[in-house]
Amino acid sequence: MTAVQSSAEDRGGELARKPRRRAFPGRLSLLMVYVPLVVAVHLGLIAAGLLGTSPQFNDLLTFASLVACGAVCIEATRRLGMPAGVGRDLLSAWWLPVALLLPPVYALLMPVPLQALLQFRVRRTLVYRRVLVASALGIAGACASTVFHLVVSDPLDGPPTWLVDAYPGIPAAVGCAALFAVANSALVAVAAHADNPEGRWRDVLWTRESLLLDVVELCVGMLVAITSAVTLGLLLLALPPVMLLQRSLMHQQLQAAARTDSKTGLLNAATWQREAGTELSRAQRTHDPLALLLIDIDHFKRVNDTHGHLVGDQVLVGVASTLCHQLRDYDVVGRFGGEEFVVLLPGTDTVEACRVAERLRGRVRRLAVPAEEGTVAVTVSVGVSLLRTHGEDLIELLASADLALYRAKSSGRDRVCLPALDGPPKASEA
Repeated sequence: MTAVQSSAEDRGGELARKPRRRAFPGRLSLLMVYVPLVVAVHLGLIAAGLLGTSPQFNDLLTFASLVACGAVCIEATRRLGMPAGVGRDLLSAWWLPVALLLPPVYALLMPVPLQALLQFRVRRTLVYRRVLVASALGIAGACASTVFHLVVSDPLDGPPTWLVDAYPGIPAAVGCAALFAVANSALVAVAAHADNPEGRWRDVLWTRESLLLDVVELCVGMLVAITSAVTLGLLLLALPPVMLLQRSLMHQQLQAAARTDSKTGLLNAATWQREAGTELSRAQRTHDPLALLLIDIDHFKRVNDTHGHLVGDQVLVGVASTLCHQLRDYDVVGRFGGEEFVVLLPGTDTVEACRVAERLRGRVRRLAVPAEEGTVAVTVSVGVSLLRTHGEDLIELLASADLALYRAKSSGRDRVCLPALDGPPKASEA
């Protein structure tokens, strides 16, 4: 099962990739307070840092060099392309060295030019989201820089003895790198959760994959910091490998984005059919049961006509999220287009398939999507078909589930039905 993608470039990507929508009363009230507060703290820290820091030539040269390297990577990203849904870019490789090597004010300033370049050269997103990401990165970098400079007072003053002696400089650098990641994630996660209160905290903080990517980014950032501390000239050797890693990461994300539906994050129709075909072949070889659910949102056109397509998009996202949270990791769930979803349930017989379908139907009934007039509630109709009972291949199973879905619609909607073998339609009620 593919999880719904919620969650601004580098950890902030989850927020920046969310669909554009209106500011619903009550829905964004916390966000409207939180974002200006974070930005105000960021600007205040910058002002205090500028007043309390005397510019040093070596610091300015290091800062300019790392900003230039980040800008080169952004230009490489622009040429490769960064569509919605692709947000990891290895820019932490350049933010982290600034946080470790330079006074905190430079860490506060570093995200500003790079986020501006991302906004105008790579992909435009809502300005407040881009500003929030820059502020979160700046505050997180300042926290890491402040702690590190308490252990190593001036990392660029003379030979890098904190590297030669290793202790406590290297452990402090590793700890501050972790602090940078945690602080940045926490600041953006609060905004992402405020934007989508129905989502789970673990979905906007870390998944196993995002945690692994964070570790890789921090390791690369540590290596760039060590290179910069030795001599800035070595950045010319560090830049090409970082760009290569970035392109490799972007290529993987583009492949993943091609497999998923951009609105819901579920598998798209073509990918679902491929993965479902693989599961079906396995079930045919092992003679295991297998079920297929075809799920349609009732009166979805009425939602779009009454509340607008932005609310309709949020209904799709909410239903997709509900399906994912109620299904197993190895169930194959996708969006078939419009308001229709399809789920393949390996190892599931008739009784269990109807039980799962009824649970999904009940969970969707409790879904409340905020709108200008309050909230929008929807229901779903579900058609169920079983391997060998209603079909021997994927086409037959889909056709049978479609017939069952038609029975559910014609019987009054908001119900689960099996294909009619004979007799009048009968809804499966739990």
